[in-house]
Amino acid sequence: MENREIAAVFEEIANLVKINQDDPKWTFKSAAYDRAKRTIESCPESLEEIARDPNRKLTDLPGIGPDLAGKIKELVETGKCQYHQEQLKKVPKGLLDLLNLQGVGPQKARMFYKELGVESVDDLEKAAKAGRLRDLPKMDVKSEENILKAIEVYRRAAGRFLLSKAYETAQDLIAFLKKLKAVDRVEPAGSLRRGRETVGDLDLLVIGSDHASIAEHFVEHPRVAQILAKGEDKVSVKLDNDLQVDVRLLEPKSYGAALMYFTGSKEHNVALRDRAKKKGWKLSEYGLFEDQKVLASRTEEEVYDKLGLLWIPPELRENLGEIEAAEKDELPKLVELREIKGDLQMHTTASDGQTSVEEMAARAKQLGYEYILITDHSKAVTIANGLDEKRAVENIKRIHAARKKINGIEIWAGTEVDILGDGKLDYPDSLLKQFDIVLASIHSRMNQPADEMTARLLKALDNPYVRILGHPTGRHLLKRDPYPFDIERVFEAAKRNGVILELNGNPERLDLCDRHVKLVRDKGMKVIISTDAHHPDHFDFMRYGVMTARRGWMEKKDVLNTYPPAKLLKALRPLLK
Repeated sequence: MENREIAAVFEEIANLVKINQDDPKWTFKSAAYDRAKRTIESCPESLEEIARDPNRKLTDLPGIGPDLAGKIKELVETGKCQYHQEQLKKVPKGLLDLLNLQGVGPQKARMFYKELGVESVDDLEKAAKAGRLRDLPKMDVKSEENILKAIEVYRRAAGRFLLSKAYETAQDLIAFLKKLKAVDRVEPAGSLRRGRETVGDLDLLVIGSDHASIAEHFVEHPRVAQILAKGEDKVSVKLDNDLQVDVRLLEPKSYGAALMYFTGSKEHNVALRDRAKKKGWKLSEYGLFEDQKVLASRTEEEVYDKLGLLWIPPELRENLGEIEAAEKDELPKLVELREIKGDLQMHTTASDGQTSVEEMAARAKQLGYEYILITDHSKAVTIANGLDEKRAVENIKRIHAARKKINGIEIWAGTEVDILGDGKLDYPDSLLKQFDIVLASIHSRMNQPADEMTARLLKALDNPYVRILGHPTGRHLLKRDPYPFDIERVFEAAKRNGVILELNGNPERLDLCDRHVKLVRDKGMKVIISTDAHHPDHFDFMRYGVMTARRGWMEKKDVLNTYPPAKLLKALRPLLK
């Protein structure tokens, strides 16, 4: 059993305990499972291997006591946890789906169930439309409207998977396929290859010497839950998380044309086929043809070249001007992951991070980074253990001390200061000026009307100490839409005030989205790409931020954290003294 599966069970237990129990003491029990879940997610080793090793103890892991260690061993040995199964029997199965709705936690789900008999998302939608929620404690008409919006987002997200989940799954499947000697090459295609923020299904293209043996090997993967189809050229399966995977078995001679075709997008492919038609040719997944003669098929490059185009990076293939740019030799030289020199948003144990400044810096050094910015939360974000003024000053000193101890990397003292409902910042200017770099973000009151939200952001951007606007639209992929505001006015204000917009690479955010990144580029502005890391492993999120930047046509020069330290600090607005 993988760590992520064990963590998912512990998370579900925590939620079930909150839903099922009246006694306040159970709050501590659910909190224990929450802490354990975070430990399990961040553990770099396999818990199954630790559990099966007679010389290792699960209780050596932070937050894992004898009781939780026993449950982990039970999961490893049997695939189930009896306590988890007991808790599941106490509530209707559909009730847990409510927790996927923005603004609905275990306590609200419990209230809807106990007070109104709500057992599913459909039940909740009916209750909201009937006006039955507004009379419940801490609920009103606006709350009802927000619930209906959350349900709309939930339904829209059904069957979609985060880019990170698709990427990680693809890497696992590719490694499994490559264990077979008959496999020569495997490449992901579709939305994943184009770096889309969410993925509906996964396409893997395979070249190999024995298609039948490859198909047989693939369906033996432990995560395959259902075989949908298995033929000579294609295998389709559903995984245990309901993600559909299509493995296409190809001949080398048509690999390039197939990779182009199955990468998409549909709009890009249609435009290419139209271009071929105008020349009297035909373009398909098998190649570019003039009657029966193959003009190009083996590589993407030769197909594009024959069509009179430069090779177009997959992230740009959306028929949004990339074909015209390729024809004129005006394609951007897109930013690459290896060009990133530092990360400008992360959190430590001072607020809601899981490791120390030193541990974050050590991991960053391993990645070859030249600098990091520590941005623990300000006091308004109580759920994230935000720092009051006294603790913030102590944290600055702690970061400065770490800077002196660790050579080879710049460690800057920053903050993710909250933008309050009226646009004021959560810290006074007298404290803000003590930070090396101030990043400002919104974490509350996201349902303000567009005019209020716009005014709120504009006021924050006017503060002379703000240098970066964090996750500017507040979206949470598959859960929460961006909050409403006048993007043009806010982006222009950021440009006028010299505030840099963040592209938050956390795969649950990817905020800015690709369209907004392109808007920033078209306005002659720049971005920084950060990970919002809460653990050293989260630095890996940078790849998703870079993918999104590439989809927004960003080059190295457009991304400030491709700059070395001195140049970066010079490019950011200098602090007032």
